[in-house]
Amino acid sequence: MDSLTQAALGAAVGTAVLGRRAGAKAAVWGAVLGTLPDLDVLLTHGDPVKDFTFHRAESHALFYLTLVSPLLGWLLARLHRDVEATGRWILLAWLALVTHALLDAFTIYGTQLLLPFTDYPVGLGSVFIIDPLYTVPLLAGVGIALALRRSRPGAAARANAFGLLASTMYLGWSLAAQSHVEGVVHRALAATPLEAGKVLATPMPFNTLLWRVVVMDPSGYHEGFVSLLDDGDRVDLVRHESRTDLLAPLGAEWNVQRLAWFSKGFYGVRLESAQVSTVVGSAGTMSQLLGAVPVAAAAASTPGENGERVVISDLRMGQTPFFAFSFVVGAVDGGEVVPTGSLQVPTRRPPVESLGWMWQRIWRQDAGLPPGMTAG
Repeated sequence: MDSLTQAALGAAVGTAVLGRRAGAKAAVWGAVLGTLPDLDVLLTHGDPVKDFTFHRAESHALFYLTLVSPLLGWLLARLHRDVEATGRWILLAWLALVTHALLDAFTIYGTQLLLPFTDYPVGLGSVFIIDPLYTVPLLAGVGIALALRRSRPGAAARANAFGLLASTMYLGWSLAAQSHVEGVVHRALAATPLEAGKVLATPMPFNTLLWRVVVMDPSGYHEGFVSLLDDGDRVDLVRHESRTDLLAPLGAEWNVQRLAWFSKGFYGVRLESAQVSTVVGSAGTMSQLLGAVPVAAAAASTPGENGERVVISDLRMGQTPFFAFSFVVGAVDGGEVVPTGSLQVPTRRPPVESLGWMWQRIWRQDAGLPPGMTAG
């Protein structure tokens, strides 16, 4: 989730654990610790695929967060000369850290919660990375708690608890809504050639009423949108070709295997011009997400000067043709596909008009395709 949401969650947890004893300090340290795991976005591993797939790894693993929590809590207790409450400071640190990781697991990106035992990237995909309906109750609860902490401590605690309860219930709602959408899709695909296809349902930005659906087939993927307000089990899907055949000569490449694994098979492959823009060097994850990176044509740093480039896109984040994470992994050189290492294609963001379309699509099933998406 976004940093504001993680800080709000950490502040609410800190207030719940030590608000009556430590006042605003509990909220401040909860907010700080609640954003701490995301400092890994400042790191670069020298390769864009590594940067992409190693984000939310050790810094988000419940085992390592549990190991470091006693030290952080002990330091905070001594910093504030509150040794008697060391146990509660440790609890504050632990809850602020682990709730960050658990909340991230509700997004689609992939959070490696169970390292070092398994590196499986947990990504439930039931909430968008920014969702005001999750964040606002937390902010309101903490704000009221801080305002009333001296005059009405009981009411302050209840307000904070209500914010935590409301946000948690919203996560439960998101899972229920996702399950409903998946059910609609499976019923719509029953007795069709796509019945056995892998299905992804993830919410559109800032809400859980409109959902984007992806259904995979052997040589492409089908994309559509389902609103919780739609009538019946009709799902309109647009098919997009995926040139997975281009990966045959690249199957042994680590970056190709890693992207297929991390995306859980929801990836698309296409050819791009040799002049397709790519990120220069290996930017950290934060720079990638913000698009604050220098770019150059792929031909400047890969073989096959005039040959097309093989690009893999993670289909889980974004929508056709606007994907958050795409990578050049190969080039056509002399009629053959050869590996190029990894180059990231800058994030493409939908036009602002997409927000208006999204609002219309929530209410109207006949709203058509979003701006920029073509039929096939």
